[in-house]
Amino acid sequence: MDGPNVNWRFLEMLRTEHAEHFGGAQLVVVGSCGLHTLHNAVKCGFTEWHMEKFLRALHTIFHNVPARREDFCNLTKSKTFALPFCGHRWIENLPVVQRAIEIWPDMKKYVDAVTTKKLPNPGTSSYDTIEVATKDPLILAKLHFFMAVSRSVTPFLTKYQTDEPVLPFFANDLAELLKNLLRRFIKRELLTDVTPQHLVRLDVTDKQSRVHPKAVDIGIGAETAIKELQQRSKSSEELSILHFQNQCMECLSKMVQKIQERSPLKFPIVRQLTCLNPAFMYSNPELCQKQMKSIVRKFLQDRQLDGGVAAGDLITQKFSEMLSLEVRTEEFQSFQPFKKRLDVFLSNIISETYPQLWSFIQKLLLLSHGQATVERGFSVNKEIETANIHEDTVVAQRIVCDYISLHGGVTKVPLTPALLSSVSSSRARYRIHLETERKKRESQAESEKRKAIEENLEQLRKHRRSIKEVAEHLLRDADKLADQAEAKQAGSKMAELIAKSNAFRRSHKEKMAELIKLDEQIAAKRAELQKL
Repeated sequence: MDGPNVNWRFLEMLRTEHAEHFGGAQLVVVGSCGLHTLHNAVKCGFTEWHMEKFLRALHTIFHNVPARREDFCNLTKSKTFALPFCGHRWIENLPVVQRAIEIWPDMKKYVDAVTTKKLPNPGTSSYDTIEVATKDPLILAKLHFFMAVSRSVTPFLTKYQTDEPVLPFFANDLAELLKNLLRRFIKRELLTDVTPQHLVRLDVTDKQSRVHPKAVDIGIGAETAIKELQQRSKSSEELSILHFQNQCMECLSKMVQKIQERSPLKFPIVRQLTCLNPAFMYSNPELCQKQMKSIVRKFLQDRQLDGGVAAGDLITQKFSEMLSLEVRTEEFQSFQPFKKRLDVFLSNIISETYPQLWSFIQKLLLLSHGQATVERGFSVNKEIETANIHEDTVVAQRIVCDYISLHGGVTKVPLTPALLSSVSSSRARYRIHLETERKKRESQAESEKRKAIEENLEQLRKHRRSIKEVAEHLLRDADKLADQAEAKQAGSKMAELIAKSNAFRRSHKEKMAELIKLDEQIAAKRAELQKL
């Protein structure tokens, strides 16, 4: 779940239906996807600066415009251009911002050349956006601040793009990430010994808890950009710099509020699952025991534990026994998540000695920390994609990447006879593929040609029917006028009727001649259609 209201509504309906079918048993909820929430939080924080519009403009202005790219290269002697911006995965845009900072001096040269009419004005909204940005003296500071915030969040996302059972480590790591963001603008004494539960309840909108705007941590890059601006303009930009620092504080506040609103830390079971962290078992077994009791109590309330209270007592008893006997070892103390699999580690210790406890822990390890597979897939796609790449190529490259990852690296891929045979015949298959594509294009072109001829033939037939109807009306009107003239006595009235009748007959002859031409065209189209 990504958090939209429709998904929450769906979850509510699913839980209701599940309870009806399974005797009131409730599903265990651990919140929205903890990974996607961070992307949305960064987006929410930087909306005020229209960062997305600016970064898109840097890429769009030269994308698929060779003449404009040539003008830029000739002017700046550089062939480096902006990278495409991703609107739904904001933290993945760290390389985009780095490239934007790198090429910004050249972009200012390009705008100056257009302003002085040395180069033609593109006349696009992208250029207008860039031109407005060149007038903002703090644009580099804003980009550096965005980069500093993204760098603090990226390691967390990279670490948790895994399918391994890592929810027991999620709460502490997310709490530490939240603290890092809060330390940038919240007074340090308010963050001393603060628990994850207190973090999601902390009111970041209270200005009394914030540091002075000049003390907000905006990153070394942004501070350097501000100092350079102060040296150039001395005291004239002090007010705008102070306003920028206030904006940075509001940006951080919005990000933290978004994380607090959608954070899995709001759910007690996510915080309590830290009791399955081996290092935490070693350092604080008493708290782990209390957390396990809370989890068992929650499962009993939700009717998710077979055996009722007796089974719950047995699980807590066995867990306490394990804490007192097993965890006081160096192996627990030195356990490193993401380097060792938690399920394998606990299975080797618990599964045989404490089978009932291991059965319950297996259920806990099945709880997901987010859409890790989807998020990792997006990241892999971003690494392998290039400009103008076809969908089939993306699919093929993903298959290769997934197969290599499955075996743990390129050097560990087994060179089986089937693989060697496939590689040796790859050139032949490629030629067959090209021939198949050629035939497909020819067939498609022939089909389109046939369709065009059929449409043209149908138009000719409709035109012929309308001409024939007009000719028949003209002939009937001419005969009618001739009959009226015959009934009249010699005079001007009879002459007028005969003249009109003759005019209709001439028009009739013209329409008949036109019908003959249409018949010839229809016959030609039929013959052309039969040849296809």
